[in-house]
Amino acid sequence: MNNNGVWVSPTEFISFAEAKRSRALSQHIATRGRTQAGGFSGANLPNPDPILKAQGKDIAVYRDLRSSALVGGNIRRRKASVLSLERGIKPGDAPTNVERFISDWLTDLDLDRIIRELLDAPLFGYQPLELIWQPIGTHLVPQDLLGKPSEWFFYDQNNALRFRAKDAGPDGELCDPQRFIVARQDATYANPYGFPDLSMCFWPATFMKGGLKFWVQFTEKYGSPWVIGKHPRGATDDETNLLLDSLEAMVQDAVAAIPDDASVQIIEAAGKAGSAEVYRQLLEYCRSEINVAMLGQNQTTEKDSNRASATAGAEVTKDIRDGDAAIVATALNACIRQVVNLNFGADVIAPLYALWQQEEIDNSLAQRDKTLTDAGVKFTNAYWQRTYNLQDGDIQLTPTATKSPEFAEPTLQPLLDQIALDQAIQSLPAQTLQQHSEKAVAPFIEALQRGRDDTEALGLLAEAFTQADGQTLEQPLANLLFMANTWGRLSANADRED
Repeated sequence: MNNNGVWVSPTEFISFAEAKRSRALSQHIATRGRTQAGGFSGANLPNPDPILKAQGKDIAVYRDLRSSALVGGNIRRRKASVLSLERGIKPGDAPTNVERFISDWLTDLDLDRIIRELLDAPLFGYQPLELIWQPIGTHLVPQDLLGKPSEWFFYDQNNALRFRAKDAGPDGELCDPQRFIVARQDATYANPYGFPDLSMCFWPATFMKGGLKFWVQFTEKYGSPWVIGKHPRGATDDETNLLLDSLEAMVQDAVAAIPDDASVQIIEAAGKAGSAEVYRQLLEYCRSEINVAMLGQNQTTEKDSNRASATAGAEVTKDIRDGDAAIVATALNACIRQVVNLNFGADVIAPLYALWQQEEIDNSLAQRDKTLTDAGVKFTNAYWQRTYNLQDGDIQLTPTATKSPEFAEPTLQPLLDQIALDQAIQSLPAQTLQQHSEKAVAPFIEALQRGRDDTEALGLLAEAFTQADGQTLEQPLANLLFMANTWGRLSANADRED
């Protein structure tokens, strides 16, 4: 490498000037076809999920986990937490006609079912949806979005989605991007299949199932007392079988008939409580791991949890819920983008589909609107109704808000007059005003100090008033009176014109 370019191979040199014009800058250099790591071969890119690789199975193995009461219940809770959110179109900078077109189209879809199918993406890592298009007038829109089983699809070496079609061979059939969208969780270039949350539940659910089986067997064996019958040494097989039948009936019905020369002994399974606790701890551990993987917490299985913490622990954590909602919004926005491209053009801004918790939005909006209102911003009734879902008649304006401009003007105009006069007075130099005040007030103070009684003081004040030098205050006072008179005339003329 030098200042002019770079050697990309021992025999090939590319200058920086050529690189700026080269189309190779937009192409991949590190690809699966060029690497020696991983041993990639063929078009099929195996799912790198470690559970599936160890089991030698496809992603369908995770569907069996839904039969578990704990896993299935957590899946319903995960989906219900997202479905409980507010959802709708955010116009943004999209044209009004485009926003209305998308809103009308989405109204005709079964969004609850579509969102439930999209929410399989966090469970299995990826969830393909097929778009069934239909013409409506001069437009073309998807009639439905159908979730298809993830195990029917795979990714190739170029991270392109392919369908396992019978007539397409092992390479599968390349999926048209206009016909399929894929919702994925934490997908990367190395793993386009995404990360399935059910992979974290596989071993805990498996151990929980096995532990429960052994716990049931243990309970059957040691949960009830042992009934032991004794018969004479010389008893025949028929007599032994008759005694066993009697003991079995005794365990079930607590009543048995035995020969008079036989005896029965009942032994409790003492000292087995510690063995039973081992199975309990295993099941609680597996249950806790599944709850952490699916809900983000395990408060419901903690021994020291109280009712409040257990109730809170039954909810999906906010970060997991918001992550699931973001996956749904991303997939639907990809579909909306395709609809806008086909019907209005690729250069037209598309509205966005969003999911949010109304309480959080209301609090932030209310705080923002209060701040703006305190700053003097006035919102229209249409804004209040649209933002806070109000109806006509819900807003009652205060009397001050219904005043017409002519009634508010007299209150505003004197305020402006006073402000102008205050500004004129403040424009006079402070030192000049102080000097004038001292010269004007000093004679009066001196006269009051010299007076021995009220009559003499009044006489001295009269004499001081005639001797006071008013020439120094005459010009500033005249200026103020002129400004006040002029402002009053202008205000009167403006009132008559209005």
